[in-house]
Amino acid sequence: MSQPVPFPGRDGSAVGRRAVDEDPLMRDLIGATLRRARLEQGRTLREVAEDARVSLPYLSEVERGRKEPSSEVLAAITQALGLRVIDLLDSMRMEVAPAPMAPIPGRAGSVPAGGARASLMLVA
Repeated sequence: MSQPVPFPGRDGSAVGRRAVDEDPLMRDLIGATLRRARLEQGRTLREVAEDARVSLPYLSEVERGRKEPSSEVLAAITQALGLRVIDLLDSMRMEVAPAPMAPIPGRAGSVPAGGARASLMLVA
């Protein structure tokens, strides 16, 4: 049975409980990563919202995983934080590091342990 882990909740709570083998929602990852970046910079929601030209309530909902921002809004928020969207994505990837690879008998290559789920690898 899967162990529950703390994660920003879909219900708007600060922390929800999701099973280890469940993939987190993108909006939860985006929100948690943006909030962490903002707090590390010692900035308020108001400061970042003004710099990004989004409303304070909307930015708050994005950070709590209640809203999923458009690519334009996401670019504005990351720019207001002095980040690039790719930095945000890299940080999110680190949050959900891929499962260890396990060989499949009789096949070349590997798949993530626990199943044949596809993975995406970006090459710069």
